[in-house]
Amino acid sequence: QVQLVESGGGLVQAGDSLRLSCAASGRTFSRYNMAWFRQAPGKEREFVAAISGSYSSTYYTDSVKGRFAISRDNAKNTVYLQMNSLKPEDTAVYYCAASGSGIYLRVRATYDYWGQGTQVTVSS
Repeated sequence: QVQLVESGGGLVQAGDSLRLSCAASGRTFSRYNMAWFRQAPGKEREFVAAISGSYSSTYYTDSVKGRFAISRDNAKNTVYLQMNSLKPEDTAVYYCAASGSGIYLRVRATYDYWGQGTQVTVSS
C-alpha cells in the first residue's frame, strides 16, 4: 500500500511558477513509476507528466513541454512538478499517482495509487 500526499498548490498569476511536491509512504518508492495528472472543472482527469522508476525517464503532455519538469528524490520518497510560465489553462486540481508496474505511463488506468489532489489556480 502506498499513500501519497500532495502539497504546493496555490493561486498565482500568469507567468509565475509553482513547485508541487508529492510525498509517498513505503520502502520501495524508487521502484514506482510516478505521475502527475490534473482535472479542470467539467473536464476529465488528464495526464501531465510521468517519471519512471527505472532510469527516471520522463514523459510530458504536449501542452506543458518546455514549461513543466518532473523529478524525483528517492532518498526523500518525493516526486516534484516544477511548473514555470503558468497559464490560466493550467488551472486544475493536480493529482499525484503511483504505479508499481505497467508501461503505459500516460494512461490513467496504469496507476494504482492516488493522492487527494492540490488546487492550482492561475489568474490572467
